[in-house]
Amino acid sequence: MRVMVIVKANPESEAGALPSPELIEAMGAYNNELIAAGVMLDAGGLQSSAKGARVRIRSGKVVVTDGPFTETKELIGGYWIWNVKSVADAVEWARKAPTEGDRPFDLEIRPFFEPEDFSEVATRELIEQEIGWRDAQAAAAAKA
Repeated sequence: MRVMVIVKANPESEAGALPSPELIEAMGAYNNELIAAGVMLDAGGLQSSAKGARVRIRSGKVVVTDGPFTETKELIGGYWIWNVKSVADAVEWARKAPTEGDRPFDLEIRPFFEPEDFSEVATRELIEQEIGWRDAQAAAAAKA
């Protein structure tokens, strides 16, 4: 099962504050543990919303809003994509994530849809196409 572990932004990350060298080192060790266990597929940190934009599309009308965005509790500061046995397994890995003092560190774990999840609404041809895209992505990632 693939899950996305969403790291929520906090006031410090939105202000552009970087983690301490100690946290960077601890996070590197944690990521190495995830990789060694075959759990981590991808990960990344995101810059503050001040450097981003939101695109909203309603009935064909597009509205672009430049950052920063005010609701930090709803913003993503980073992510991991993990391959785990279950959401409970992902929670166990998340419990081990290093944190820094009282600095907020909130995670949200969400399973990905898999192509087979759409068997009631999509043709087998479309499901096979999606599987082919994912296989191509995996092959490209393996070459990188």
